Amino acid sequence: MKKSILLLAIVALFSFDIQAQSVQRSDAAGGFGVRGGVNFFNFGGEDASSNEYTNRAGFHAGVYTNLFLGSRLAIEPGVYYSVKGTQNDDFANTRAILNYIDVPLLLRLYVTDGLNIFGGPQASFLMSSKFEGDFFGSSFSYDTEAITKTDLGFVVGLGYNLPKGINLQGSYDFGTSPVFKDSDAAIYNRGFKVSLGYSF
Repeated sequence: MKKSILLLAIVALFSFDIQAQSVQRSDAAGGFGVRGGVNFFNFGGEDASSNEYTNRAGFHAGVYTNLFLGSRLAIEPGVYYSVKGTQNDDFANTRAILNYIDVPLLLRLYVTDGLNIFGGPQASFLMSSKFEGDFFGSSFSYDTEAITKTDLGFVVGLGYNLPKGINLQGSYDFGTSPVFKDSDAAIYNRGFKVSLGYSF
């Protein structure tokens, strides 16, 4: 099932790229590209505020394409592998490590030739999930089935295009689906991403 989701997402992305070839595009940012970077994720929401959750560093990497609707506006679908989760400053330094396939569909507005702002919906599909911790000098780890399989949310951010197809961006993921299934707790995936990309 997980492999099927990833395959369908990649096929959809390539179909967007084929359409993009016939649409006006910006030389600085158009076309197919690769992007990766660092994540700083935490659990957010009303029921997370009373816990000692802190940002946990992870990473993301994947592909994207731009379908230009004009000289300044583009739709950007993407597919990324993304490591999220959180860390708790408790006696065992417990950590949640949540691995997702993120599929954002962004609307990107080019304010200038370099500067752009973007936002849009994102569906994230859980690939694996586990809890880790340290106890009396030893580490422990176990897989968990308590995490919701699909996380819906939004992405907003700011980007800048450098020469030769290189681009930088910072974004914020605002998850709207509860992290834990079969639970009424208002706890969500929330976090920042800093990315470096290259458009071919």
